[in-house]
Amino acid sequence: MKKSNNKRFLAVDILLLILTVLPIVFAIVLKVLTEPPADGIQITGARIFFTVHMPVQDWYITEAQINSWLVIISVFFLCLYMTHGIKQKPNSKRQHIAEWAVEKTESLVKENMGEYFAGFAPFIAAVILLSAFSSLLSLCGLFPPTSDLNIVGGWAVLVFVLITYYTCKCGPLHYLKSFAEPVPLLAPLNIISEVATPLSMAFRHYGNILSGTVISVLVGAGLQGLSSLVLGWLPGVLGDIPFLRIGLPAVLSVYFDVFSGCLQAYIFAMLTMLYVSNGFPADDYEKRKLRKNTKHA
Repeated sequence: MKKSNNKRFLAVDILLLILTVLPIVFAIVLKVLTEPPADGIQITGARIFFTVHMPVQDWYITEAQINSWLVIISVFFLCLYMTHGIKQKPNSKRQHIAEWAVEKTESLVKENMGEYFAGFAPFIAAVILLSAFSSLLSLCGLFPPTSDLNIVGGWAVLVFVLITYYTCKCGPLHYLKSFAEPVPLLAPLNIISEVATPLSMAFRHYGNILSGTVISVLVGAGLQGLSSLVLGWLPGVLGDIPFLRIGLPAVLSVYFDVFSGCLQAYIFAMLTMLYVSNGFPADDYEKRKLRKNTKHA
């Protein structure tokens, strides 16, 4: 009976790992089958797969949207794998890693947002994972969704809605009054600052990821041309091998694709926490609750 349970547990583990990798494999196959051959350097945005005609504006289904959904599916099954067979007392490295990640996220949220926002930990973890894994798709030769302003802009709009929601916790009138602080003359600047919040978040994330991708492509193409110019005299096939392109692009990829991608995910999550918590009028909210409780008592 125990051996049968072990086999069933292992089978579920393997299935979850396959389902984690399968979306990325699907994205690679889709790219190979649909991307037209190109000569030379081509730096373009996300390809449009098809268009859904709508009454007001057409809805374009792009490579960035498909890859973003595939990342979500992949992360979902990865979380299921990490929590499969979880027990009260950890007995595996997998559970230790999962608990460490949860504890670190909860600690990060409490340090930057306070006890009131302790429930934000799953959301912040989702933001970090989605952003990091989306950027890391470039390691597989896929278009990273974070290189599309529409995707990152959607995340920024969601954060802006959360900021506005928690800023309005003391009522719409209190929210409108906050634009006139510390003096009414600064109201136009405060309004501009409020609107600029999602724009700055989106452009910062998008710009850093896109610039890294462009630099990596240009350096790789430049080294290939330089190799052909300097070592093209070598006989036979050796003259066609881009020797100068070996090594340096991989080092750049470690920085731009891995380090920069994970760093931008962390920065986006940090800005989300800071903007939401700083926009929440904690003292006024507590006073408002106290007045309500006193009134009902």
